[in-house]
Amino acid sequence: MIKLRLIPSPVFGPRGLDLDFPLLAGCMALLGLGLVMVTSSSSEVAAANLGSSLYYLWRHLFYLAVGAAVALFTLMVPLDLWRRLAPMVLAGAFLLLLAVIVPGVGREVNGAMRWLGFGFFNVQPSELAKVAAIFFLAGYLVRRQAEVQSSWWGFFKPFVVLIPMAGLLLMEPDFGATVVLMGAAIGMLFLGGVGLLRFMLMVVFVVIAVGALVWLEPYRMQRLTNFIDPWSEQFGAGYQLTQALIAFGRGGWFGEGLGGSIQKQFFLPEAHTDFVFAVLAEELGAVGAMLTVALFVFVTLRALYLGLLAERSDQLFGAYVAYGIAIMWIGQFLINVGVNVGLLPTKGLTLPFLSYGGSSLVVCCLCLALLLRIDWERRHALGNAQVELSEEDLVHG
Repeated sequence: MIKLRLIPSPVFGPRGLDLDFPLLAGCMALLGLGLVMVTSSSSEVAAANLGSSLYYLWRHLFYLAVGAAVALFTLMVPLDLWRRLAPMVLAGAFLLLLAVIVPGVGREVNGAMRWLGFGFFNVQPSELAKVAAIFFLAGYLVRRQAEVQSSWWGFFKPFVVLIPMAGLLLMEPDFGATVVLMGAAIGMLFLGGVGLLRFMLMVVFVVIAVGALVWLEPYRMQRLTNFIDPWSEQFGAGYQLTQALIAFGRGGWFGEGLGGSIQKQFFLPEAHTDFVFAVLAEELGAVGAMLTVALFVFVTLRALYLGLLAERSDQLFGAYVAYGIAIMWIGQFLINVGVNVGLLPTKGLTLPFLSYGGSSLVVCCLCLALLLRIDWERRHALGNAQVELSEEDLVHG
């Protein structure tokens, strides 16, 4: 059995806490803002339906504690171990995606089978599947980089695995997670050096596939038509979007003040999950919303920068993982905010770091720890082509 050492690591080492503090500070700020906004946006609903206005606050704090424990463990795991375990992680993700669509096993909420229930909390396999896909594709790009850059088959080969995963996500159905997964995969391939012609053809193929999926499902077509003119059915299919737009309008430049939202009082459905950004804009105004966007852009650019530094240090697996996480974060952020402001059709996709949701929050903490570990290994020259992981980092027992 392999036992992980506490030393060396970014937490227990000669320099003490040895982390990339700009990234850590940005993510901690988002987590803190998320805690405040989840508490504010859920207080009225929790008080009326569950008897305590702080119900979601305590649950969110529990998920934060779990996320912190997962992040601490991840900081101590060498990236080389994740690279070797990537096939097992991918297989586990497939098993969870299969389990969630089995009647009686998966838990149905609002007509979608996206959760596995474990008593006190639910697990959303799609969140874990996105990380598993990033590990798989990063390992593939390291092993087959020349093939990916020079041949069509090398470019399309990973989709033999990713397309079935996307199919399982669509069976839940979880169209938003499918778009984020495939978008991250295509972005990673592009950054891995794929030819521009092959990349553009893949983009065209994905756009056509997304259009076909929307056209084939009546409820998706209805969301698209309602998104174009939500006010035509403001008390029907366009209700969520119109209420979110009212929240933005009420917020103005400087907002109604923390806790001052009216829309969270049973007007805006899913105010603490999918539409938490609308409540944030109502309470903190356009200035607060733009500062939040700026903070998220900073975090994403920092993740891409750490990936670039790792690539320059010839630590390719860490570099591609960092790229994948950054693309996944910005993809989810753009879709969620686009839905909130009416630029995209309504989709059930959480806002990273800010929305209420255990699986999303824990996976965000996991990804943050991975980025911090990637940067630490780069600065200590671990895991590149010239410096192999030594026996001192792994103790066999």
